[in-house]
Amino acid sequence: MNRSMLLATTLAAAVLFALAGCQTQPQNRDGAAASAEAPVRSAPEVQRRALAQGLYELVYSPAQDAVFVASSGGFGPTPGPSRILRLDPGTLDVRAEIPLERKAFGVALDDENDRLYVGNTVDTSVTVLDIAANKVVGRVQLEQKVKGADGKRRYAHDLRELVVDPAGKRLYVTGHSEQGSVLFVVDTATLQVIETVAGLGNAKAPGLVLDTRGKRVFASNLLGELVVVDTATLEVSQRHPTGIEQPMNLAYDPAGKRLFVTDQGLAMIRDYQATSIPGFQSRNPGNRIVVLDADSGRELHSIPSEAGPLALRLDAPRKRLYVTHRQAGKVTVYDSKSYRLLHMLELPTHPNSLALDERRNVLYVSIKNGEGDPKDGAESVARIAF
Repeated sequence: MNRSMLLATTLAAAVLFALAGCQTQPQNRDGAAASAEAPVRSAPEVQRRALAQGLYELVYSPAQDAVFVASSGGFGPTPGPSRILRLDPGTLDVRAEIPLERKAFGVALDDENDRLYVGNTVDTSVTVLDIAANKVVGRVQLEQKVKGADGKRRYAHDLRELVVDPAGKRLYVTGHSEQGSVLFVVDTATLQVIETVAGLGNAKAPGLVLDTRGKRVFASNLLGELVVVDTATLEVSQRHPTGIEQPMNLAYDPAGKRLFVTDQGLAMIRDYQATSIPGFQSRNPGNRIVVLDADSGRELHSIPSEAGPLALRLDAPRKRLYVTHRQAGKVTVYDSKSYRLLHMLELPTHPNSLALDERRNVLYVSIKNGEGDPKDGAESVARIAF
């Protein structure tokens, strides 16, 4: 939502994609955070395969029985092509490649209509794919470039998360800007922007999740707020201050009306907040998963975690919560009812995004390279069978 995103050398990019280092928590002998319970010892089966440069978000399609992962091509001295890779869900073999004209980062799946929406972060656009035919069928330009004070033309917002509502025929995309983050709303039938909702805060707004039944979208921002947009009126309906200093990705539990939020704890984000938010004072070290009441924004529970928690995936029927920890190089599994730590898996260097095959109980993880790896090296996808 740590969602996910463009690798760049600027401070803003480091905030967006959380690639800089941060402090780890004290560790016990099992490698778990000192205040967390010991993990269950029945180890899942893990496969891993290096695939392409610049891997970001991924999804599993039950209709296609395939994994789709975004490859931006990277930003090294010899960048590769931007494309969507279609993977065999059992072997991680590449079964097809869908070439893209613009770099791919975030993805959102509409499995009912064989559509994959791909966020082109640096171009502030969305590319639309037919995943049954493995081809591009459209592109949505979310905004046009505007002239800045320096006379150069650029986009006012970059992108991070996308969520799709197939029944409502809507796609929601967060647009970042310290001058005012927004929510782009796209009609998926016409592929036209129907509204740009202002009010997500004058800071980066990393997290985004949809409550279909409640007709609302939740967004997090680096002001520590939970912002609620009414999907009927397309207006900000609520704004809740929270004690979460670096709220990143979100997962929603409709049965319990709970939100799971990663509080990242990244030193570079604190530096960004100190320089961009008037009066900012750091009061929370992060490195935790926070549970909020979705209606009030009230904190229900705080789970100490490994360093740099980012992406979340909730498996409500099994009561499982999966989390990537970019800085620690780990994926953890929690009981979403008791909040007990069940598994901790080493997946260095930077586990990034998550997808789940619920029927087979298989988790897929995109894994990014670190600073010490070759700039044009292939990044990986892992398959974890529970």
